[in-house]
Amino acid sequence: METILVILGGICIIAGFFGSFLPVLPGIPVTYCGLLLLQFATQPFTVQFLIIWLLIIGAIQILDNVIPAYGTKKFGGSPYGIWGSIIGMIAGLLFLPVGIIVGPLAGAFLGELIGGQSSDQALRSAVGSFMGLLANILLKVIASGMMAYYFFMHI
Repeated sequence: METILVILGGICIIAGFFGSFLPVLPGIPVTYCGLLLLQFATQPFTVQFLIIWLLIIGAIQILDNVIPAYGTKKFGGSPYGIWGSIIGMIAGLLFLPVGIIVGPLAGAFLGELIGGQSSDQALRSAVGSFMGLLANILLKVIASGMMAYYFFMHI
């Protein structure tokens, strides 16, 4: 049974890592499941370690929805662009995997145009949204990579 749990945990770690930058899978929660499966098999981690990672994952999941809107604002976006980015991200979920990338970008652009901004300003705001998305992906890849490191060091 222990071997099966470790194998399933390894599959979760690998799938979760790829899910960090491919929006088809919920990357870091799947990676965390890999740690939990290893914990059930061999108990290499403390409860404190697992709780800290759970809190980190919760924070990253919240930031997953906030960072693209923040990027829009940092690049001069108005509230129309920020809301457009958020609405575009939600609408993008309907068109996975491309929609996750295109949704916030198009939403911020259209939001700024609706708000009366010029197309240049709208494009700058949309680029900010895209930069936020890239920063978010980097954050998830780092977290998944660290969990993968702990997993493979303890098997």
